[in-house]
Amino acid sequence: MTEAQPQAQTQPEQFVLTLSCPDKQGIVHAVSSYLFMTGCNIEDSQQFKDHDTGLFFMRVHFSAEHPATLEKLRASFTAVADSFRMDWQLHEADRKMRVVLMVSKFGHCLNDLLFRTSIGALPVEIAAVVSNHLDFQDLVASYNVPFHHIPVTKANKAEAEAQLLKLVENEGVELVVLARYMQVLSDDLCRALSGRIINIHHSFLPSFKGAKPYHQAHARGVKLIGATAHYVTAELDEGPIIEQEVERVGHGVTPEQLVAVGRDVECQALARAVKWHSEHRVLLNGTRTVVFA
Repeated sequence: MTEAQPQAQTQPEQFVLTLSCPDKQGIVHAVSSYLFMTGCNIEDSQQFKDHDTGLFFMRVHFSAEHPATLEKLRASFTAVADSFRMDWQLHEADRKMRVVLMVSKFGHCLNDLLFRTSIGALPVEIAAVVSNHLDFQDLVASYNVPFHHIPVTKANKAEAEAQLLKLVENEGVELVVLARYMQVLSDDLCRALSGRIINIHHSFLPSFKGAKPYHQAHARGVKLIGATAHYVTAELDEGPIIEQEVERVGHGVTPEQLVAVGRDVECQALARAVKWHSEHRVLLNGTRTVVFA
């Protein structure tokens, strides 16, 4: 007689709820009571009240036993959300976010994101890389990621952006990352991807605009090198900031060394912004963000 094999236990499903609404008494109680009544268990909870705007923000990571599904939870939470006028989202915590990376001729951020994703350091699935040049086609192929060459000129800008949006729709892409993509996006594209497109740039702005900003900074004796990752809006490089990184430099560095430091801080800031967004830790707060990191 053989011994009965123990049945494998089904792991609870993991979900993340994010919300913002006008602050009032009872929000946390209503959310936690709803989760208790639906048989869910809170794994982690963070909240913040913005006294300037009067808005309340909350992120809850919780588990739910089968047969709870995303659709059922969304349907049943609607009444709670409506009673507090919540702007809310509910996601499966373990599902990797599908991302498109965009790049031009500077590949450090692209390479960094590809590598971090390949080793599991970023909870994303890179659906494609889009570039207006062919410089990094072989690099992208080495990671077995589809590469799309979409040249952009003044004459075909609208068609190129339409091609990008079609790719985003067809591939079920939830986030577009401008990994040093050096094209100004149209207002229409910014609106179409509002809240799900991230850019990275040096933090000197509005100083040292244009070509060779690090060489301009060196000429002025800058002592801090920084990078800013932010959501893209129609206002160039002025979208809500997600993350920033800085590095102190001395008087003896060369312009080339400043460029190298700049590349490092750009990679770090962008990677953290992509990670936090894909984990549903970033909530928009007007022209700012709330980041539950």
